[in-house]
Amino acid sequence: MNEPWLSADDIAVHLGVTKDTVYTWIADKGMPAHKIGRLWKFQAGEVDEWVRRGGSAASDNAAPT
Repeated sequence: MNEPWLSADDIAVHLGVTKDTVYTWIADKGMPAHKIGRLWKFQAGEVDEWVRRGGSAASDNAAPT
């Protein structure tokens, strides 16, 4: 069975952060998200893998490569 799509509210609860943090991570840190119309949708498995790879911990002061 396919994994259900989660809303920004759902993924924020899943990760234990605010919805504002989720939107910041999408814009600044490349959090995996899919825009459907005007809504952002998430697959928990993709987001969990991104967190495991250190995506949420990426430094804000990192030099561009």
